[in-house]
Amino acid sequence: MASHCLHAGLIGQPGSRDRLNTPALILDLAAFERNVARMADFARKHGLALRPHAKSHKSADIARAQIAAGAVGLCCAKLGEAEALAAEGIDGLHLTSPVVTPPAIARLAALSRRLTSLSVVADHPAAVDALGSAAQGGPPLTVFVDIDPGIRRTGVASANDAVTLARLIADCPSLRYGGVQFYCGAQQHIQNFPERREAIAERTRYLSKYLADLAAAGLAPKVVTGGGTGSHAIDAELGVLTELQVGSYIFMDREYAECDLDGGGAMPFETALLVDARVISANAIGLITIDAGLKAFATDAGPATIIAGAGDDARYRFMGDEHGAVMGTDLPGLGARITLGTPHCDPTVNLYDAYHVINGEDLAAIWPVTARGRSA
Repeated sequence: MASHCLHAGLIGQPGSRDRLNTPALILDLAAFERNVARMADFARKHGLALRPHAKSHKSADIARAQIAAGAVGLCCAKLGEAEALAAEGIDGLHLTSPVVTPPAIARLAALSRRLTSLSVVADHPAAVDALGSAAQGGPPLTVFVDIDPGIRRTGVASANDAVTLARLIADCPSLRYGGVQFYCGAQQHIQNFPERREAIAERTRYLSKYLADLAAAGLAPKVVTGGGTGSHAIDAELGVLTELQVGSYIFMDREYAECDLDGGGAMPFETALLVDARVISANAIGLITIDAGLKAFATDAGPATIIAGAGDDARYRFMGDEHGAVMGTDLPGLGARITLGTPHCDPTVNLYDAYHVINGEDLAAIWPVTARGRSA
């Protein structure tokens, strides 16, 4: 039974968090709302458009909250994410990965006809030609030039290629040149702020060469979109990006908790995404087993962190698909609840059907992970 069916009867009941079946994906409503407001206020203060990345949450409910706080729209990593959110009434979507195959481009063109605002990136002339052909007969499709920041993942690799591609987009009657995208993903989790600032500043100087060549060709972009939670303060200071694609700020995870995000030392955002688990075996000395293992957390960023329910020295390690071990000197007994923070929020969310939105110890709502598994 899906989580929203299993627990629907608990919504609004006092103390209902403690009656959730586990493992359960938890969203602390108060912390989440403060995070949403803080980033929205930050963007307004610095004159930046805010287009949060839905790859972090995959949720129509969260998208609505971000738009209500002032976001101009949402980013989506994959076409399937955009389709799922659009089906729930979310508009103003920007696809941050290229769409290149004929079946996917046909889906993209169909989606464009249903939305008021949809944009996509391209990094190759053949892709631009295909997008232009598919968009004929419908509203102009907005296309951004994707610039490779050095990751070698996607994006044009020279300023000359950027100018050529921008010209091709601008000259196509069925397309609209939207600007450029530049996302420094490799630098987001550099823990030391001065080191991360210098790394972002160096890449921004690299981007500026592209922007100068585009301007010289009469193709100066009105929108320069990119950035992330790890670079948002730096991007605002440097003043080159016009739009932020932040994602993890709404949740936070262990990777970002280990970073000095703004140089002040204090964390500007709170941990709002959690996993509740239960002790299912307590027969070993100094070790208990909980019901959250490899299927409960993303595994690319190390183990989860203990937030509540065990002593200060408690540590978690994976113990198989369905089990985790908690080790320490002050451990709870059978059936006790242990709350853990996620090592990497985005792929952890994709493991669950729904968020259990809690207000204190009460289950306030259940929000589906709308685009769970929509990676195609």
